Amino acid sequence: MTDAFVVSNPSVSEAKVRAWGANDDWCGVNLVTIPNLISIGRLFLVPVAIWLIVSDEPVMAFWIFVLAGVSDAVDGFLARHFNMRSVLGAYLDPLADKALLVSIYVTFAVLAEIPVWVTILVVSRDVLIIGAVVLAGMLGHPVEMRPHFLSKLNTLAQIVLAAVVLGDLAFTVDLSMLRQTMVVAVGVLTVASAFVYAYDWVRHMGTDKSEQRPESVFDERLPE
Repeated sequence: MTDAFVVSNPSVSEAKVRAWGANDDWCGVNLVTIPNLISIGRLFLVPVAIWLIVSDEPVMAFWIFVLAGVSDAVDGFLARHFNMRSVLGAYLDPLADKALLVSIYVTFAVLAEIPVWVTILVVSRDVLIIGAVVLAGMLGHPVEMRPHFLSKLNTLAQIVLAAVVLGDLAFTVDLSMLRQTMVVAVGVLTVASAFVYAYDWVRHMGTDKSEQRPESVFDERLPE
């Protein structure tokens, strides 16, 4: 969304806009790329996965989840190594990931496969982060979001928990102990990463506007 921001930001020169447009790393003008199409396809997998889970088809749901994970790796590889990055893709890719994870967690909570409090933590963290970013922008303190290592670890733990629950439902293996361990891990990491983002946000809001770099706000992916 770099282009959308700089158009409304007089502090960014026209020369810099042209420089961004010519940047091969972002290719902001070309929105129809293979990675973007893969991300859109992953979005369409969300209702399929949920339907399979509620229809008591855990084996198919498990393999759909695996397919979504593979597609995530493929579109990231293509974007990085074949010069197919785009501003749209920087938001579309994590949006597809979040849509899948949040939908699965809500479904698991409704079906009593995971504790409700875990789903509340996961959803609340994402809502609070997005709300904080929007609020900062409205108050003239746009935030440059860069996923922390702890946040990436949290996302990995969420993916593992979802896979473990689906595997436990789909196959004749007892993963109850691993499931309980991952529930605790996801809960701890979700709270910890939320506090890290909250600390960074408060520190950012307390800095002078002249020291911030608003032109780079949309140069990064959404928080993971």
